[in-house]
Amino acid sequence: MSNPDVLLVDIAAMVESEQSNQMPLTVVTSSAVITGRLAPEAVWRQRVSEVLSDSARLGPFSGIFTTDRTQNGHGGVEAPTHLHFHVARILQGSIGIPETGGMYRVAIQDVSAWTVGDFSYSDH
Repeated sequence: MSNPDVLLVDIAAMVESEQSNQMPLTVVTSSAVITGRLAPEAVWRQRVSEVLSDSARLGPFSGIFTTDRTQNGHGGVEAPTHLHFHVARILQGSIGIPETGGMYRVAIQDVSAWTVGDFSYSDH
């Protein structure tokens, strides 16, 4: 979307303000369908940092994710520009990748369609 959907921005802002990770959402981008639950950016960043910290190879990158970038230079909070999914899957046919769910960051401007709710998938 060249002009991000205001309703989607409002949903992301509410997730941020409520610090809730219970909003199920499925989005369509030009390259993927992603389904899962939205998380506040700070919660998402902390979880990614923890995963990276546990890796001998990727540990040095963990600090990048603990820096708070949600405030503008004037101390105010900016409107969300990204959706932060946790326990999310990329849908490929009837399969969800990864099977256990992952952490995805999607630019709101890249979302071409969306729906409230996360889709189940079947391994059959």
